[in-house]
This record gives sequence, C-alpha cells and structure tokens, in this order.
Amino acid sequence: MNNNPRQVAFLALRDINRRGGLADVVLDQWLRQSDLSDINRRLTTELVYGCVRRRRSLDTLIDYLASKKSHQQHPDIRTILHLGFYQICYLNQIPNSAAVDTSVELVKQNGLTHFSGFVNGILRHYIREQGNCPLETPDSIFTCFELPQNPIEKLGILYSFPDWLIQFWLDTLGLEETEQLCSWFNQSPPLDLRINVLKTTLETVESEFQQRGISVHRISGLPLGLRLTGSIGSIQNLPGYDQGWWSIQDSSAQWVSYLLDPQPGEVIIDACAAPGGKTTHIAELMQDQGKILAFDSIKSRLKKVQQNLTRLQLNSIHPQQGDIRELKGYFEVADRLLLDAPCSGLGTLHRRADGRWRHDPKNIQELSQLQAELLEITQTWVKPGGCLVYSTCTLHPQENETLIQAFLSQHSNWKILPPPGNFILSPEPEGWIKIWPHRQNMDGFFMVKLMKDLT
Repeated sequence: MNNNPRQVAFLALRDINRRGGLADVVLDQWLRQSDLSDINRRLTTELVYGCVRRRRSLDTLIDYLASKKSHQQHPDIRTILHLGFYQICYLNQIPNSAAVDTSVELVKQNGLTHFSGFVNGILRHYIREQGNCPLETPDSIFTCFELPQNPIEKLGILYSFPDWLIQFWLDTLGLEETEQLCSWFNQSPPLDLRINVLKTTLETVESEFQQRGISVHRISGLPLGLRLTGSIGSIQNLPGYDQGWWSIQDSSAQWVSYLLDPQPGEVIIDACAAPGGKTTHIAELMQDQGKILAFDSIKSRLKKVQQNLTRLQLNSIHPQQGDIRELKGYFEVADRLLLDAPCSGLGTLHRRADGRWRHDPKNIQELSQLQAELLEITQTWVKPGGCLVYSTCTLHPQENETLIQAFLSQHSNWKILPPPGNFILSPEPEGWIKIWPHRQNMDGFFMVKLMKDLT
C-alpha cells in the first residue's frame, strides 16, 4: 500500500483527468487503497481538491513558462506540474525546495525520468521570477506576468473559474461582490452540525467537543447548529456520532426544513431524499411522530438515507425507491412536501472542487427542464391547503426564480407563503429566500414555500 501522500494525490488526479470521475469519489477510492497517516491523508486531500479547483490558474502558469501550452503537455507531466505549482503558490507551510524536489521525484517514480530536467527547470524558473514577492493576494502568484485586461478573463484566471460563470456573477453582482464570491468559493468549507434534540441537547454536544479540545461555536440564528473549525480528525470518532447526537449539515440546508415547518402527526413527502440530511431533520422537528415518505431513484443513495435514520434512531421515515416521474398513486396524500431538486450546485462550489468545471449554460437549461418536470408532478401529491417547499443549492435563476415564476403563472391555485415567525432569514420582495455565500457565510441556497388553495 502507498504511504506517499503526493504519489496518492498524483494517482487520484490522473484518474480524474483521464476518466472524468468525480473528484471526491476518486479521491476516496485512492485513500482507501493507501496506508497514509492522518496528517498525510489531509495533505493528499488538500492537493487533490486544490489542483482540481485551481486548474485554470495552474494551467496559466504553465502557458506562461513553457514553450508548449498546458493542453499540449504530456498529461502526467501536466498533473505533476499542477502539484508542484499548487504547493509553491498556495501552501505556505511547504518550502519551495520541497515542492520542487518532490515533484521531480514523482516524475521519476512514474517512469517519466526524461522529463525530470524540464519539471525541475520550470518550477525553479517560476520561483526565480517571483523572487521574494509575498503571496498575500490571489493575483500575487501572477506578479511577473501580464494578465488580460478583460475582467472576465482576468478574474477567471486569478480565481480559476470558467468565463461563463464569471460573466454571470458580474452581471448579477458587479465586480466587487464577484471577487468576494470567488474568494469565498476557494476557501476550505467549514463543518456544520445539526443537533438531534430527540437524543441530546446542544449544550451537551458543545461541552463534549470542548472537552476534546475541538474548536466549536454556535451558529447565529440556528437553534440547533454548531460549527467546527480547525483539525477534527475522523468524523466517526467525534463525540456522539454512534449515539446519533448530531448530523453533518450546512447551515443553509438546515433552514430548508425550518421553512417547511413540519408538524407531528403529518404525512410528509421528501421527493428527492438522499442522502437524508433534510429527511432526518424533518423527522426530528416532528418529534418522530407522523409518516415521512423518502423517495430516491438510486438504490445506493437510498441506502445512505437508511444508514442515517438508523444511526439517529428515527422510526417515522419510510424509504421508497423509485423515479418520481414514473410513480403513481400518491395523488394529494401529503400535508407537506419537500422538493430539494437535483441542480447544478453552483452555491456549493467550495465543497465540490470539480463543480465549476462540470456545468455550462446548456447543462443548466437541461437541469431546469428536469426541475420543472419534477415540480409539476409533485405538486399533485400535496393536499388542498398543504404546502410545498422547493429548494436547490444553486444560485442560477433559471433553476430557481424563473422556474417558480413560470410555475405560478401556470397554476393559479398555488401561491407563495411567507416563512414561519421564527425564521430569521429575510425573503426577497417576491417571497422566496436566496442565500449568497459571501454575504451570509454559508452555502448558497434558494428556497421558497408554496401553498395549494383549498378549492
């Protein structure tokens, strides 16, 4: 088994680049095959996610310094250069000499010895060019290069995003907020917990973490939210994991279930339930009294729902496998329904290192058509007088505002409801809630509560 963190990172990145696999899935597979210590697992994870996230910036460095553009390089050499440049530019705790030497070792270890001089030369050339310039700002890694004047290209290179996404944010937010959002998405994500009050209290969990020396603080406005910072080790070894005291769930995702406002004894449908974070939160808010039908079309994903409800010891959730576009027999059975729709995830790009490269306007158009279809079907499952919450973790209006406006224009028996009284997030004038990460320091989300007329 491999115990070299940079070699494991190289192998994972090679698979991601060759096969187009999801970064988190591929990384997990390679970590399972390795024999890395905890500290080296963290380094490998940082290198893989960092190189995937910063791909455009790293490619630009190659373009500036090498005679061949990045896409013309040997694929494995391109990957090794990414690893070397990432350590030099973004990991201040690693000496430049170590970044160069270990990159040259990767070249040799992977049967590419004739490229050793090239890799050594290009990395050292960059270090010489930069001199002692402090890397305090995103553009300082390009101090010795002339960047495009066009703000779309310039920001795309500095922060490593595709042009179309930069253009969208500039049109929506303007230059200053676009830079703030780009910077936010390039940070490592925090770890937020939701306390299961059926098993414990927030104070108990908070105290247990503090006794372990884990940095923890409460999340403003969320009655059952805690945020962990710093090194925490394995999730399964944290206090209360086996006892079902808490679930991992970002702050913004926790607000969705509060907006739904489920009540004990009701019939609730979670139309796209996996992996079950919102499903289990609904059960906890209902005091585990009532019936929750949790649908998902993929068996392996539904298995995660089952694992979560088992660990949290919840009995009101009934997992149901099936594509809701093909299911019959659920006409007007739900008091409340949650449609947490499949989406582009453009509000969670800090959590999904490759998310910025996996979507484009055409793909978003296709997703919006799927979302509209799911909404059209699930609205028939809600009783007259019942509620439906539509939510996504994307910031694109085509998947959110535009879709809801079209739905309401076609269904006069539905209207937007204001949030419940204890809901502190302010809705937009139209009635929906949109969370921008750089403004509220949580994942980007869209959510809206709809009510079906009694007649």
